[in-house]
Amino acid sequence: MNRQLQHELDDALAAVLGDMQQAVDQLARVLEAERAALDTRDSDALGQAGTRKQTLMLQLEQLDAERQQLAFEQPAAAAAATSAWSRVVQRLQYCHLLNQRNGSVVSQRLGQTRRALAVLTGHAGESELYGRSGELHASLRSQVLAAV
Repeated sequence: MNRQLQHELDDALAAVLGDMQQAVDQLARVLEAERAALDTRDSDALGQAGTRKQTLMLQLEQLDAERQQLAFEQPAAAAAATSAWSRVVQRLQYCHLLNQRNGSVVSQRLGQTRRALAVLTGHAGESELYGRSGELHASLRSQVLAAV
C-alpha cells in the first residue's frame, strides 16, 4: 500500500473517531435533557429528546460500521487510534448510565400510574391493569365506589 493511501486511511479513521466523539457528546446532552424533561413532566421536550436520541444512535451505528471497516483495512492505524477509541467507549459508558437512570425514572412513574389506575377502577391490590403486550385486561371495568 502506498504512503498516500495509508495517510488517507489514517485521516479517515481519525475523522470517523472525531465524528463519533461529537455524536456521543451530543447523546450525553440529549440524555441529560431527557432527564430534565422527565423531572418537569414536559412531554413535548421528552418526545424531542427521544427522537434526537434515536437519530444519534443510528448515526453512531453507521459511524461504528465505518470505523470497523477502516480498522480492518488498516490495523496499524487502528492501533494508533486506541486512545481516541477509548475516549469514545468511556463516553458511551457514561451515556449508558444516563439512559439507565432515565429508564428507572420512567419505570417508577409507570408503576405509580398503574397503582393510581388500579385505585380508580376499583381493582387496587390486583397485580396488573395491562398485559405484557399493553392490552387492557377485560375484567377491569370501572365500578361505582360509592353512591349518594
